[in-house]
Amino acid sequence: MQDMHAQSIGWKATSKIGIVAAGAAEAVAAGIEILDQGGNAADAAAATILALNVTDHGACSIGGEVPVLIFDAQKQEVKSLSGQGGAPRAQAAIDWYMENGIPNADMKMAPVPSVVDLCITLLQHYGTKSFREIVAPVLALLDQGKVDWHPNLAITLRRMAEEEALTDGSREARLQAASDRFYGRHPQRNDIAEDLEAFYIEQGGFLRREDLAAHKTLIEDPVSVDYRGYTVYKCGPWTQGPYLCQALRLLEGFDLKAMGNFSADYVHTVTEAIKLAMADRDEYYGDPNFVEVPLATLLSDAYTEIRRPLIDMQQANQAARPGDPYTMQALKAGPNVFRPGPGGTTTCVIADRWGNVVSATPSANVYHEGGTGRTGVSYGNRLRSLNTTPGHPNVIQPGKRPRITLTPTLVLKDGKPILAISVAGGDLQDQATLSLLLDFIEFGMEPATAVIAPRFATTHHQDSFDPNPVREQTFGEAGSLTISEQVDARVRDDLAQRGHKVVAKAGPIAVPVMLYADPVSGMYYAAGDPATGRHAAGLV
Repeated sequence: MQDMHAQSIGWKATSKIGIVAAGAAEAVAAGIEILDQGGNAADAAAATILALNVTDHGACSIGGEVPVLIFDAQKQEVKSLSGQGGAPRAQAAIDWYMENGIPNADMKMAPVPSVVDLCITLLQHYGTKSFREIVAPVLALLDQGKVDWHPNLAITLRRMAEEEALTDGSREARLQAASDRFYGRHPQRNDIAEDLEAFYIEQGGFLRREDLAAHKTLIEDPVSVDYRGYTVYKCGPWTQGPYLCQALRLLEGFDLKAMGNFSADYVHTVTEAIKLAMADRDEYYGDPNFVEVPLATLLSDAYTEIRRPLIDMQQANQAARPGDPYTMQALKAGPNVFRPGPGGTTTCVIADRWGNVVSATPSANVYHEGGTGRTGVSYGNRLRSLNTTPGHPNVIQPGKRPRITLTPTLVLKDGKPILAISVAGGDLQDQATLSLLLDFIEFGMEPATAVIAPRFATTHHQDSFDPNPVREQTFGEAGSLTISEQVDARVRDDLAQRGHKVVAKAGPIAVPVMLYADPVSGMYYAAGDPATGRHAAGLV
């Protein structure tokens, strides 16, 4: 292996060998350390994700979730890894939720923790390193003992590494043993799962060892669409990701480049496409293992062509307007309905010298008051991304994954990865991702320019964190448009005249990192918005 060393960590980086952009600098350093030791992008992603759960705790947690997209350079394919835990499997628990709602302040809002099995699965199928190796930089952070739960989490991770060392067989089998000890599937040692269950019971939650043992990280085919010669990949409709694909399908019928970046026509057109796509998200998306999501129709030429004329270039629409993919009608019959917040999430994109690329979006919306018990594993609120609306595709059911906002992105051109994007910000995530994609594809911006360019977003959609069974009551503000104050005031005035409820924002809108693989030079470029505390580094 050639001699390598890391660049200093800043908000942007370049490298031909390996690169990481994520949240805290220490988490970027963990990923770079693994790359420097000869690990690949999957190895570095596992280390970075686990480190983020220490450095960015609150935004994410090992008790939380992390959907992943990976380009496997050897197989030349993109896969989605479903780092999302489900609801409790006991029907009595589901009956309680349906009667009482999904709370916002205790263990009952927590899904099965998924980050550990996600990282193990990533290592088993795509990595080269052991759990002991990738967890070393994380343990170095925990051993500083800056917070009271750090020593407990260090014990948990060391127990997993111990199980790996005690197990005979292949690297994959040893990794599985480490996961089994955490999730209570080991034939002898299940102390971690026992401690987790005791904590759940103490906190009044419904999760049990059976829920932990049943958890599995699914490796799935991603959703993809072609846009102007680029293939954009998203996780399935258990995330909000496919709506970005729907928006791109609508937008390919407009000459956005001719409109000009951040012209009134451009902002208006993109916003109206987002509103239409998000209306379908709110109406039809859910865990495809439980409900039939008409995704092929939602992304089809025929459906796109009947929906696109709903974009009026002169007027911002004030209604929620899902279409009807079953009867191929532009608008679903029924009344038009008239507070999403940024949520707690962080970011991670990684590429290596072999051409593997990973995009991940770790999260949890960590609830601190319950503590972490003996394991040091805190918990979040993602079950609140389900609802209690009977018959809704996203209604809570035993073992069901919530339809989450977490939505990593990979983009290929001519079969090779060219972009990886990860954004924190709840319902803002794919709105910011869309801006970054269009900044690159339509206007030629590389990451260091795109992540600090103006952005805009709307709350003209349902709140993905409000489980209210009356879904209309979760709707944000019809016609809202928050836009960076750097955008010319004349443009903002024009948008207001078209009916947008314009609010100029001084600070950043969402929290992005972005990676570009230059197909000509072979150079990687990565950057994260410095105003949001993002960091990047590369090997040289």
